[in-house]
Amino acid sequence: MPRQSRVAPGGEVYHVLNRANGRLRLFRTDDDFLAFYRVLRQTYERTPTRLLAWCIMPNHWHFVVWPRHDGELSRFFGYLGLTHAARWQAAHNAIGTGHVYQSRFKNFLIQRDDHLKWVLRYVERNPLRAGAVKRAQQWPWSSLHTRLKGPAEMKSLLTEWPIAMPADWTKQVNRPQTAAEEEAVQLSIRRHRPLGDDRWIGAMAGRYDLQSTLRDRGGQKGRIADGAKHKS
Repeated sequence: MPRQSRVAPGGEVYHVLNRANGRLRLFRTDDDFLAFYRVLRQTYERTPTRLLAWCIMPNHWHFVVWPRHDGELSRFFGYLGLTHAARWQAAHNAIGTGHVYQSRFKNFLIQRDDHLKWVLRYVERNPLRAGAVKRAQQWPWSSLHTRLKGPAEMKSLLTEWPIAMPADWTKQVNRPQTAAEEEAVQLSIRRHRPLGDDRWIGAMAGRYDLQSTLRDRGGQKGRIADGAKHKS
């Protein structure tokens, strides 16, 4: 089956993620995480983009980004993934043993309202949801920890959000999300679907030829997650 064309125009906000191939654990030690951070800084210097949030987990990572220009997202994450994979293989004596990542990175459009807040919370509470920490800010490899405690060279990569950050944001991240919020984000990931209210999703699907993401595997039009009226 041919690859689906990537939709990544500048000016939109995206949830971007990738996962290790098979059961590979990419990040086993602090040195592994720090090596990824070095590649992230190098990538940012090469192709600056607006990073709103991230979380690096042992076998996958998430970012929320707001690129300015067409093609910027692909340049940024294409270089990040390829460079990190090559350096990981060299560091772990794994050159020629197969792919490091499961596939190309995935990216999904997000409406700039409460839906964006849902994704930001979903990303930054990932280690808490996985039981890796008792408080989300304790995970050192996330934007939440970075925003609160640094280090400065990583904090400088973060940009202001296109929506207002709540004053009690850390408390909100540590509070469980509703089942509806989590399912909406997970549905976006499973179906490669824009995340927003019905009208916005319809507009994005028409503008960027994403109608196929609104249908289930049987070809029927799936239920679009209801949106922005729910406050997180």
